[in-house]
Amino acid sequence: MVERPPAGTIPDTPGSYQFKDADGRIIYVGKAKNLRQRLSNYFQNPAHLPLRTAQMVATAASVEWIQVRNEVEALMLEYSLIKQHRPRFNVRLVDDKSYPFLAVTVSDEWPRPTVMRGRRRKGVRYFGPYAHAYAIRDTLDELLRTFPLRTCSDAKFGRHEKLGRPCLLFHIEKCSGPCVGEVDHATYRRHTDALLQFLEGDTEPVLQALEADMAAAAEALEFEQAARLRDRLATVRRAVERQQMVGDGNEDLDVLGVAEDELEAAAQVFFVRRGRVVGRLGFLLDKVMDLTPGATMAAVLEQLYGEEPAVGYPKSVLVPTLPEDPELYEEWLSELRGSRVRIRVPQRGAKRELAETVARNATEEFTRHRLRRSSDHNSRARALNELQETLGLPEAPLRIECYDMSHLQGSDYVGSMVVLEDGLPRTSEYRRFKLRGVEGNDDFAAMEEVLTRRFTNYLEDRGRPTAERGRFAYPPQLLLVDGGKGQLGVAVKVLEELGLEEEIPVASLAKRFEEVYLPGRSEPVEVRRGSEALFLLQRIRDESHRFAISYHRQLRGKRMTRSVLDGIPGLGEKRKQRLVKELGGVRAVQRAELEQLRSLPWLPDAVAEAVHDALHGGGRSAGGA
Repeated sequence: MVERPPAGTIPDTPGSYQFKDADGRIIYVGKAKNLRQRLSNYFQNPAHLPLRTAQMVATAASVEWIQVRNEVEALMLEYSLIKQHRPRFNVRLVDDKSYPFLAVTVSDEWPRPTVMRGRRRKGVRYFGPYAHAYAIRDTLDELLRTFPLRTCSDAKFGRHEKLGRPCLLFHIEKCSGPCVGEVDHATYRRHTDALLQFLEGDTEPVLQALEADMAAAAEALEFEQAARLRDRLATVRRAVERQQMVGDGNEDLDVLGVAEDELEAAAQVFFVRRGRVVGRLGFLLDKVMDLTPGATMAAVLEQLYGEEPAVGYPKSVLVPTLPEDPELYEEWLSELRGSRVRIRVPQRGAKRELAETVARNATEEFTRHRLRRSSDHNSRARALNELQETLGLPEAPLRIECYDMSHLQGSDYVGSMVVLEDGLPRTSEYRRFKLRGVEGNDDFAAMEEVLTRRFTNYLEDRGRPTAERGRFAYPPQLLLVDGGKGQLGVAVKVLEELGLEEEIPVASLAKRFEEVYLPGRSEPVEVRRGSEALFLLQRIRDESHRFAISYHRQLRGKRMTRSVLDGIPGLGEKRKQRLVKELGGVRAVQRAELEQLRSLPWLPDAVAEAVHDALHGGGRSAGGA
């Protein structure tokens, strides 16, 4: 249990504090307006503390703090430290669902709208997020006749540019044909700007322009053109109707709804810009510690605005209950936005109705999650308890590491390490090993090298300060190797040589009969068929096999590329990569005719001839006949 720091050593200034365990890992990060007052709350009789707070204090071995100038800086530092260290007692994001965005690549020479997920990129404008990708595609399909921008990939654009022929979308008037010069940059940029304006919620100028053009075409007796403009106007109006109108045209606000129990909270957010709902987002939080509704709302705000949303920061945030210290969060958001942001609870009218709608969404999602959580959490708990009992482990294996090897007739030998924490894959902890000292087909030597490298690194990390520890800082509570008695013997040997045989339990799983072997036992351990424990072992073993195979294929593909295209005069690494990318793979390069290679404007004719000769076994004589 953490000892109380000496009296007078804790400053009475704003700052962030960090509780650490005996291994130096940060297990909880907090913020305080006054560090001395806040920390004193933790050093009282544990019986007076909330249960999980008392558990955190009992687990901690030390506490440290960082002073800052004001509360906003303390809040920002707290968020940064939580994101960096992912402390086990802090509120955590439960789901890692990636929501789709409608993105426009504005930095491209010819920008294109597309569906994107994951990390945001520079030079791209994002709109959303949306609940379903198909909704984005349907909306985009309706808008392309009015904003005829390319939606093709750069590779397809390049192919049609070389062929001098546009694709089908040009012929059905859903692309203006920039690949074949059918539109100039100025006109294309106007289309792009108009689409961006429309997606931002400023729809009236687009509708007015289409109506004016339709009227002008009809007055000029160009009835076919007027009919096409009428159809475009109808599709744009349908797209506008999909953007639910919930307020005045100048309102920018986010509406939050929260449903929670003592363990988790579900949050739903509607992003309203210029009075229209332009996106929505939902996420789940593991509360870990006992939180008041105000503290939960504070955690939701930190999760939502720790990084700028794709639609930017709003002028106001509507919440079901105010966060603890609402003035602090208003000041923080105002600093992020660059102008005043208000946080308020709607009391009446349309805003109250909208907030109730968002709250219902949060409640429905939380109900679905609790049904999944009940079965999933129970099955994982049963699996870990069964493993502990069946394998005779000292504790439930909350961290399991599984190792597998992959090779092709002794070449491109690779190893994989996959990790389960609390019965769930922890992909950020997965590791790949490219084998260095294994010759021929020798799985035992490969396993020995991988395990030696992993646990030698662990021993080196264990002696370093926490901040300097590397990728292998934490040991498993169960080391699982794919194979039979031979692989198990290798694992035991490595642990004994490193002095870890008493610290790290080890087992092997033979695939043929799903047999589990333990050190010192000639017969396999019987794991009950159909049990959660056996399913868990199978899942991690199959995952390690998949992970090793994918890495092996990646290395083999690189080696094949090098062996075919290496050594060709004038074909350096960048030209090689560009050639493979533009033609669609190494096989496509091998099939390419000389004229096709010469048609690439960036590839000199001499290099094109050298590539063709090298791949087709040709030989251009140095002299005459």
